[in-house]
Formats: sequence, structure tokens, C-alpha cells
Amino acid sequence: MHASPWTCVLLLGLGSAAAAADPPGTETTHATPAATSAETTPEPDLARQGGALYRQLCSHCHGIRMVNPGTSSFDLRQFPHDDRARFFNSVTRGRNTMPAWGDMLSTQEIEGLWAYVRTGGRT
Repeated sequence: MHASPWTCVLLLGLGSAAAAADPPGTETTHATPAATSAETTPEPDLARQGGALYRQLCSHCHGIRMVNPGTSSFDLRQFPHDDRARFFNSVTRGRNTMPAWGDMLSTQEIEGLWAYVRTGGRT
């Protein structure tokens, strides 16, 4: 499988951003946070941060505000809001044609993406 030019650009850009974010000699861990209740409303600031990251990294495949036909990538509006572990696993390790982002995104960034997904793309 060949990466698209956009994927390469994004990955290169993220690599330098990730390197700048982590102090020398530190290691970023990507443990899955404890699950929360599906009834809990995502924190607005976290969802906004996740939305900005989503627009930068995810929207080219999953669609602006998660609106896509769901034929070439998963329709994230349909993602179960009570399956946080599945979301973290998919983002961290990759799934189908989606690359693994675990080495490039911090747990906090993935948490922001999760908060944004739970808004249904409304932030």
C-alpha cells in the first residue's frame, strides 16, 4: 500500500511538531484513559481543541465536520459514543487504510479527538 502525498506531508509535519513538543530524553506514552459514561457531555474546550486537530489531520479522509459517504472511510458520526477504548485503539494502532497515529499524537490530543467525535462534528 502506498501513502498518498497528503499523508506524507501530514506525517512529516507531525513528526517535527511531535519532536518539538516532547523534551529531549522523555518518552510519550499512549495509554488508553479510563472509560467514561456515554451520558457525560464532552468538555467544550477539549472538544474545540480536538476539532481543530480533526480539521488538520482527519477531515481529508473522514470529511469536514465528519460528513462523508462512509464508503472509503468510516463515518465517524456513527461511532458509538460509549466505545472509547475502540476509538483509542483505532487511532493509536490504525485500522484498515487509516494509519496508526499513536507515535505522533499524545494521549491528550487523542482525548480531544474523542471529545470532538462525541459532539458529532458540531464544534
